Amino acid sequence: MDLLSRGAAVFKALVFLCFIRSSQGGDLNLPPLVKASRFQSEAYDYIIVGGGTAGCPLAATLSHKYKVLLLERGGSPYGNRNITLLENFHICLADVSPQSPSQAFISTDGVINARANVLGGGTCINAGFYSRAKPSFVQQAGWDAELVNQSYPWVEERIVHWPKVAPWQAALRDGLLEAGVSPYNGYSYDHLYGTKVGGTIFDDTGRRHTAADLLAAGNPSNLRVLLHATVDKILLARKHGGGRKQPRATGVRFRDENGAHHQAFLTRKRGSDVIVSAGAIGSPQLLLLSGIGPRGQLSRHNVSLVHANEHVGEGMSDNPMNSIFVPMKNPTEQSLIETVGITDAGVFIEASSGFSQSDDSIHCHHGIMSAEIGQISTIPPKQRSLDQIQEYVRNKHSLPKEVFDGGFILEKIDGPLSTGSLVLADTDIDSNPSVSFNYFQHPQDLRRCVYGIQTIERILKTNHFANLTANGAGYPMETLLNLSVSANINLIPKHTDDTTSLEQFCRDTVTTIWHYHGGCHVGKVVDRHYRVIGISGLRVIDGSTLFSSPGTNPQATVLMMGRYMGVKILRERLGRAAGV
Repeated sequence: MDLLSRGAAVFKALVFLCFIRSSQGGDLNLPPLVKASRFQSEAYDYIIVGGGTAGCPLAATLSHKYKVLLLERGGSPYGNRNITLLENFHICLADVSPQSPSQAFISTDGVINARANVLGGGTCINAGFYSRAKPSFVQQAGWDAELVNQSYPWVEERIVHWPKVAPWQAALRDGLLEAGVSPYNGYSYDHLYGTKVGGTIFDDTGRRHTAADLLAAGNPSNLRVLLHATVDKILLARKHGGGRKQPRATGVRFRDENGAHHQAFLTRKRGSDVIVSAGAIGSPQLLLLSGIGPRGQLSRHNVSLVHANEHVGEGMSDNPMNSIFVPMKNPTEQSLIETVGITDAGVFIEASSGFSQSDDSIHCHHGIMSAEIGQISTIPPKQRSLDQIQEYVRNKHSLPKEVFDGGFILEKIDGPLSTGSLVLADTDIDSNPSVSFNYFQHPQDLRRCVYGIQTIERILKTNHFANLTANGAGYPMETLLNLSVSANINLIPKHTDDTTSLEQFCRDTVTTIWHYHGGCHVGKVVDRHYRVIGISGLRVIDGSTLFSSPGTNPQATVLMMGRYMGVKILRERLGRAAGV
């Protein structure tokens, strides 16, 4: 073998070793990430269902004193450049393959949405923005403010960064201030009225840091993580308590990557819990499939009733988003959410720009989820077919690159008053339940959307944006509305007055920004300690318990919530002297 060949062989070996290392979390010193088929039965103090935004910090914290089993239905985020790299952000959401870290679902409203299917949860597929809840949210939640203010920094020190503000984000910042969304609050994690730059889980090289990284803060001797472990039932037994029989969680049943079923059990120690952290879709779905929920719904699906609770799956809500596409005269640097305008009218203004994809990204079939394929909703519902979708996929390759020279300014509603529900579609845990959000059902939400669009119009008339556009003098709002009707992808049929009625524009172009919540509300499904009402040894700790989405983006608060509740549980069980 000549020197050149030997050098190539060594290089390939190093690349392979680096890939293997990165697929296991690199230098993070994570606990072993093991496939579910390698499960060996033993009892645990805590079994956590869902290794996502709340589940990972919760597992890491509890493992300092107790034996914890973390069950994640998806795979590892490490080694997947579509997750890791900012420039590949859109690909995960567009991937409809069985191995995708994102599972698409379409609400009954016709809005395309996504739920995570990977260790790290939504932090692996989101736009990365990090902003804390306002103090009044913490107060209304009944949380200990001192512990909250200790739990946020615990997260931030490990995975949060300050962004280098991209040109599009700087233009939005300056446009917001000129349009009257003031004062300027600089870089801040705090929820402050006016304009600010928030944190991000992307570092300055564009690499994503996720909730999975927080597992490195746990005790590896106490923490066991299983991947591709799909929990389909909480195991519940009857016990005598308070003069009547009361169900108690004793463990869970899960399926491994080969389809084989296993059971994991709690220890018999007082205080051991099954904790469901499967998200606003997965948590109520699992409770229902385990026999906890409305009597009539469970009967229709032949699910044996364990505990009747009509509130499971109720109060589902999603922050509606509407956006305006603005073409630029020059190619636009890709940016995700960095700058935000927080108005006192309950509307947030944010932006994203450009489109990119690394040369070595993991390519996938984008299907109807691709933002490049055009507006599938312009096809009448009865004409939508797989052939039509495939035709769009073929046509997307002929789109000129200039189509992506631009950006979006978006507005979203804070704490929508419109709510819906989640019900089982079938009894397959892999299926998406049927979810309704009822966007803009409440007239106040629609009024706030119109206010948001009008605020965007004021921003676009500022010099900061007029100088960026292709004609150098800005575009008429009607032109931008026309462009945006096609740019916002959903399955809602369009109307001819979309550009003359802002109310109709809001209804027809509504999309999600993945901030759905509810289904297991505090006081209705769980108590203030997040214990499932009527069931012993079972808690739900995630966004499904929230009545509204905190901050301008919920991930900061849900990450904090995992850490916060981990410490709270340890203090309850060990006393306040617990060192974690």
